[in-house]
Amino acid sequence: MGHLLTRSSIILGVFSNRAFAVFTAGNSVSLIGLWVQRLAVGWLAWDLTQSGFWLGAVAFADLFPVVLVGPFAGVFADRLNQQRIIIVCRVLTAMQAVALAVLVFAGVATIEMVFALTLFGGTVTGIQQPARLAIVSSLVRPEHLGSAVAINSVVFNLARFVGPAIAGVLITSAGTFVTFALAAVGHVISAATFWRVRLAAQEPAPRHGMMADLAEGARYAFSHAAIGPMLMLAVIGALFARPVFELLPGFADAVFGRGAGGLAILTSAVGIGAIVAGLWLAQRGGVKGLTAITLGSFAVTGLFSAAFALTGWFWLGALLMAAAGGAMVVNGTGTQTLIQTAVARHMRGRVLGIWGITFRGGPAIGAFVMGWLAEYWGFGPPVALGGVLCLVAAVVMYPRRARLAQVLEGDSAVARGVAE
Repeated sequence: MGHLLTRSSIILGVFSNRAFAVFTAGNSVSLIGLWVQRLAVGWLAWDLTQSGFWLGAVAFADLFPVVLVGPFAGVFADRLNQQRIIIVCRVLTAMQAVALAVLVFAGVATIEMVFALTLFGGTVTGIQQPARLAIVSSLVRPEHLGSAVAINSVVFNLARFVGPAIAGVLITSAGTFVTFALAAVGHVISAATFWRVRLAAQEPAPRHGMMADLAEGARYAFSHAAIGPMLMLAVIGALFARPVFELLPGFADAVFGRGAGGLAILTSAVGIGAIVAGLWLAQRGGVKGLTAITLGSFAVTGLFSAAFALTGWFWLGALLMAAAGGAMVVNGTGTQTLIQTAVARHMRGRVLGIWGITFRGGPAIGAFVMGWLAEYWGFGPPVALGGVLCLVAAVVMYPRRARLAQVLEGDSAVARGVAE
């Protein structure tokens, strides 16, 4: 009992940071709106075309822009006020949702319009992401950083559970117009809430010109003894494992024959697994042992993604998605926590900008290619092959865990991450 109370107190201690508590409340509303919006966009694209190619293309439009804007967004996050970047981007995302709602209400939505608006929204998200990730260290005390990153992941994945559940009901009962309209309201509420948070002035990074700063950030990230290998593994996972989550509309309808309701169940299953995994990480406290856990969860993600792709039984597929979602969160949150701990403060925005490129850009490319291959092979074989490739990469990387942990988990890494 005392052990449980101690672990609970770790999580509660993070929320003693008022700025983090307010940010998390507003972020929760925005993320629920984002997941409602994402599910509605995916279903609208499928409903308009019944095409795996277009489903993958829309996912590409949502995720790929970060590859182009992410490096610049990382520099902006180091130079500019991160809070203002987040607020402006959430207002723009609300405008995107309103535009989609109007098109659906007027009955003039086409797949080309949906693609264009999704591309706009993906660009805005790519600009916001480095600031949203980097600002966490400004909201909490240094000893709470690891748990704060994990709680952020729990919030994200709680939204992954709640958002699709809401969207599934709304799409089937009220239509996509109402779904998009409510998503817009969520983004506006989030922006207004975060505007009220008062943060200490952000100390900008030294400036050497945009391109010089970009080059400096990339050189630092990929030449780092441990951050570089972790980023490379993240690229592999983003390309070959995460696309399964973007292609769930096709699996729900074409493979399992369950429609929008099945899509909501599958996406919510991912969210449930992710929430459990995120809470487990949040109550751990500290980073000791996290490197081995992160690498092991990468292998599990690949394994369960491949198994999901090969099953034709819906409820087994939902169970496998829950397991894959949990493993994905352990790996993604663990990687981000280790990077946040080890990175020098003045490089945080740029390095997390690169992380954002892998997290969103990789699935964009992977979903596009797998969606195209699904036109000829079906959804199962491309996704199964991707999962196997991730499993192989994890087996190759795992023997290096001790050397990586020495750099990522050592006292010098913690000092760099919170003091510089």
